Amino acid sequence: MLVVEGARVAFDGVAVLDGVDLCVATGEVVGVLGPSGCGKSTLLRVVAGLHVPDAGRVLWDGEDLAGTPPHQRRFGLVFQDYQLFPHRDVAGNVGFGLRMLGLPKPEVRSRTSELLELVGLPGYEHRRVGTLSGGEQQRVALARSLAPEPRLLLLDEPLGALDRDLHDRLVVELRELFERLGITAVHVTHDREEAAAIGDRVVVLPGRPPRPPA
Repeated sequence: MLVVEGARVAFDGVAVLDGVDLCVATGEVVGVLGPSGCGKSTLLRVVAGLHVPDAGRVLWDGEDLAGTPPHQRRFGLVFQDYQLFPHRDVAGNVGFGLRMLGLPKPEVRSRTSELLELVGLPGYEHRRVGTLSGGEQQRVALARSLAPEPRLLLLDEPLGALDRDLHDRLVVELRELFERLGITAVHVTHDREEAAAIGDRVVVLPGRPPRPPA
């Protein structure tokens, strides 16, 4: 189980997160919903270990993760802009985490092919990522995050840049994929329908009140 206790993050003296608590059970998908600027992405970065909170704790199965670097947390992270490696083909992107784990090349190739089949891109191994559509890039980013079998998947508005028809189709496919794999995930979005469709439960982060005039 993931537990966030009293997370606080401030930038230039303004609190982006102020005492945020969050619990995610094993196998649960939680949607984090809120307007732009409410701290959704910052919360994910705190959980991933990419940002150290000013106060609060992140625990996994009761273990405090303070001081645990991101690569040792075994959390997968999917960004809105996908952040694929442009100089690598699809297989190079999907297999990146597996190579970092030191897996033998035949196992990397086999696992990469399995994941591309899983996300609906069989035979795409040698395609350049720059030639892919937005939906295809999203699937590659998802496959890359799933490759090392993360114990938690963090998704930061991964569907926000897609057109509505593709967005709605991938919402259904993501939900089905999560159910099939029994994934534990935190899915950040500003779209109420998306949060409700993908998440088992939805947590709302309110927007920050406007700053008083100087």
